[in-house]
Amino acid sequence: MEEEKLKEKSLKLSIKEGSATALMSGAGESYIIPYALALNASNFQIGFMTSFVGLFSALSQIFGSKLVYKHKRKKIIIPAVFFQATSWILIVLLTLLTIKGYVSVYAPLILVILYSLYGISGGVGGPAWFSLMGDLVHEKKRGDYFSKRNKIVGFITMIVTLISAIFLDYTKELGFVLFGFIILFLIAAIGRYISAFLLSRHYEPNSKIEKESYFGFVQFIKNAPKNNFGKFVIYVGLINLATNFAGPFFAVYMLKDLHYSYLWFILVNLSGTLFTIIAMPFWGKIGDKYGNRRLLQIGGVIITFSPILWIVSGNPIYLIFSGQLLSGIGWAAFNLGASNFIYDAVTPQRRAICVAYFTLINGLGVFIGASLGGIFAQFVQIGSINTLLIIFLLSGLMRGIISLIFLPKIKEVRKDYQPILDINLLSFASFLTPRPFFSIFRGIRNTIIFASLKKENKTN
Repeated sequence: MEEEKLKEKSLKLSIKEGSATALMSGAGESYIIPYALALNASNFQIGFMTSFVGLFSALSQIFGSKLVYKHKRKKIIIPAVFFQATSWILIVLLTLLTIKGYVSVYAPLILVILYSLYGISGGVGGPAWFSLMGDLVHEKKRGDYFSKRNKIVGFITMIVTLISAIFLDYTKELGFVLFGFIILFLIAAIGRYISAFLLSRHYEPNSKIEKESYFGFVQFIKNAPKNNFGKFVIYVGLINLATNFAGPFFAVYMLKDLHYSYLWFILVNLSGTLFTIIAMPFWGKIGDKYGNRRLLQIGGVIITFSPILWIVSGNPIYLIFSGQLLSGIGWAAFNLGASNFIYDAVTPQRRAICVAYFTLINGLGVFIGASLGGIFAQFVQIGSINTLLIIFLLSGLMRGIISLIFLPKIKEVRKDYQPILDINLLSFASFLTPRPFFSIFRGIRNTIIFASLKKENKTN
């Protein structure tokens, strides 16, 4: 009983910790690409910054997962979070040196290095945090708890990001935008330092992780196509590749091509976050009842169309209620389903190493996708068509093809779920789909549904 009280207290602390992290996300992460553009970074450099951060963050998780077998998880998490906060201080120093004119030419390259250190710090602590939270949250309450936590964290992130945009526009009008970034990144650092303090107060249940549960990455890769979790990891990794082929360039498109103010840029971005917050509790209940694979199904279909809608118009109101609406709702389902699927599919003893390999595959997807997108954006030109719009179209097509191929192969691992999902639940997504894309959506939806049901009938 005493342990249950300690767990409950830690779960409340985790929401506060996530809220502190939201300061970092809202004032820091949300503005790293606008900051890179302010340093005159090229599309190629922005693509590679995203790719390197994704790769190094993933590689560092392998190291972090091995630490779990040797040390208490909090002893890994707290220093990692502390150094992640410190990386924002280093970026502030870079900005000061740039203002002084000492490193202006090399500033984008130095930013890539410093932001990679930020990703590495977060990666080292990732497996330990994931393992710890898996022991704190009861299996049957994961969907509800994480949807609640994500909702609160997302709302705070949204508010901080919006205030930061207004502040940046003000500093830009005064001609001191780099000083504006300094203030934001200091706030990001403070938020993460607070996060480290709150994590230090978490209760860590006794969880003996045996070294025998460790297995190598080569062994994981060999077995991945043969087992359910491996197929899931490959699927999510490929979705990340397709997503990050376009991901870094939505900000570039809005700020450089459409000449949005920072406020409009953030309003468009935040709309996706808002729709995610609204949808998260609904998807949490669906995941707890029908299984997390269903969330992957629904989200995988919806996110196919979100980047494609960007090619229709650059009007911010249109983008908010089309591409961003689908993006927010779709990614809420997909991300919640993916994170909870890992908890369900992996034993506590292997959770840290499996999360590390999952993140490594995702990092490789980010690295390859963003690198290819950066090369495409920099060197490919088809007539007078904006290259970034072609990238958005290709990203959506890749997402759809990947979902068509892999989703029917992934099985639900939970035993206490409702096995047959009402077709109307997936049809909910068709209501969101604009009429010109409806026939395409219906084909993808039906293919995934019937292939999946056929797969279930074979296994039952």
